[in-house]
Amino acid sequence: MTNSFKFVAGLSIALALTPPASIGRDWPQWRGPNRDGIAISFTPPTAWPEKLRTVWKVQVGIGHSCPVVVGHRIYLLSRQQESEVASCFDLDTGKLLWRDSYPVAYEMNPAAVTHGKGPKSTPVISGDKLYTLGIAGVLSCYDTATGRVLWRKEFAKQFKTTSPDFGTAASPIVWNGMLIAHVGGHDSGALMAFDGNTGEVKWKWNGDGPGYASPVIAQIGGTSQIVTQTQKSIAGFEPQSGELLWQIPFETEYVQNIVTPAAYNQTLILSGIDKGTMAIRPVKRANKWVPEQVWRNDDVSMYMSSPVVTGDYVFGFSHKRKGQFFCVDARTGKTLWTDNGRDGDNVAIVGAGQYLFMLTDGADLIVARNDPARFEVVKKYSVAQSPTWAHPVIVGNGVLIKDASTLALLSLE
Repeated sequence: MTNSFKFVAGLSIALALTPPASIGRDWPQWRGPNRDGIAISFTPPTAWPEKLRTVWKVQVGIGHSCPVVVGHRIYLLSRQQESEVASCFDLDTGKLLWRDSYPVAYEMNPAAVTHGKGPKSTPVISGDKLYTLGIAGVLSCYDTATGRVLWRKEFAKQFKTTSPDFGTAASPIVWNGMLIAHVGGHDSGALMAFDGNTGEVKWKWNGDGPGYASPVIAQIGGTSQIVTQTQKSIAGFEPQSGELLWQIPFETEYVQNIVTPAAYNQTLILSGIDKGTMAIRPVKRANKWVPEQVWRNDDVSMYMSSPVVTGDYVFGFSHKRKGQFFCVDARTGKTLWTDNGRDGDNVAIVGAGQYLFMLTDGADLIVARNDPARFEVVKKYSVAQSPTWAHPVIVGNGVLIKDASTLALLSLE
């Protein structure tokens, strides 16, 4: 990736005049409406096209942060030269509606130079507010209509470092009017809740630095819990107070806890590089929460890619065999199928009805059947000329693709 390109505000390449006819449900945060990689409303085309038509394409800046969508507006966090930029675009045309930027000095870890200095954390929208968390840990709140900054937090005075070794990647979450984010850096950080309107700190847990995974809200034993991978553990928290409910020691090579937990019934599907895949069930005994392992599968192990659970099945991308798609029974952990491997370094997966959209870092969008019996590819599309690390976003009969420096809307019809 490079940030040497010249950005022209609102530059748009209109390659077709007609946007997708129907807009699906909103995609307001990391991995969609329920933070689980599932597109709730999707109607497949009558016939899959041979190529995807570009509706519009705009220069936006570098970064792995995913676009988020509410109504007919797209919001994105990216980097242009030495500034981070929050932008809002019209979904139908790609027109720039507003833009805010602030300077960010950031030194890359030598092991992550190829990923660029762009942000990795995906924004979240709640009501009329957009929240962003930059690669160096700058936390901002915007008015979604105008782009006006409502409040902003920087943490250099609170922590030794303001981002983990490879940059901030955990995407914030909103719960009950609070913005919850794991801020700080290596060996010095805190999971914190802020008043969504004012930025006032409501609670904080400073028991560990942040990982690269994003927190989710899971319903366990009739109660809501925040579940996330921290720097050295997997942990569950009471969301109103921030009380630590349970914690599992969990450390990966080069301190890379990345995989976002996935919920299945009363269990949580967890993984990490060279850690296999497992399901745990937090159980309350004598007023104490105890995480119990339900199953473990050492055949497949996830590194950067987070799984999707549909029905009773886990679909994911293992780092084994140089990148391998798989399906595991969520009830038992049994491997149902794996493909031949050599599929790349990372894949972002979205479940959409009877289909799975799988975007590789090499810019191939694979459409496969949501089938626990076998891996069946329906179509494979080349969707960009540069690496694609951000999640694809399904919007009606279109898909948003963020590559190294551009954002595009492609028609699935």
